[in-house]
Amino acid sequence: MIAKEQLKDKIRNACNVAEEFTKLYYESIDRMRHQLSRHYIDTAVLVWNGTGSVGKDQIQKFLEALPSSQHTVTSLDCQPVLEEAVAGQFTLLIQAAGHVHFGSGETKPFQQTFLITAAADKWKIVSDCFRLQEPIES
Repeated sequence: MIAKEQLKDKIRNACNVAEEFTKLYYESIDRMRHQLSRHYIDTAVLVWNGTGSVGKDQIQKFLEALPSSQHTVTSLDCQPVLEEAVAGQFTLLIQAAGHVHFGSGETKPFQQTFLITAAADKWKIVSDCFRLQEPIES
């Protein structure tokens, strides 16, 4: 069982990592999309508005086909995943929300969830789920 102070430190560290990671990720997707695959592990999974891609090369291909974008993150949350659940691998669950503008379209709210893990001295995306927040039709 993890001590209370250790858990507080892990959460504080996770929040700092989340801020740095999301800043780098959204800067990359908006300005250097051709380099995005370097943020993913080889076997990563992306679900983008219901469309799935598996493997960093397929993810790169999918994301490069999207119109140019400008993301503004307005909300960010991060939780460390318990080491018992991920065989001791330091892993974080990050949730980001904000607004995105694609090409000449209108600005829309979005929600994105990342599962990232430490790989050598870098953070890599294991799972990435992006969803535009559209109104529910009644």
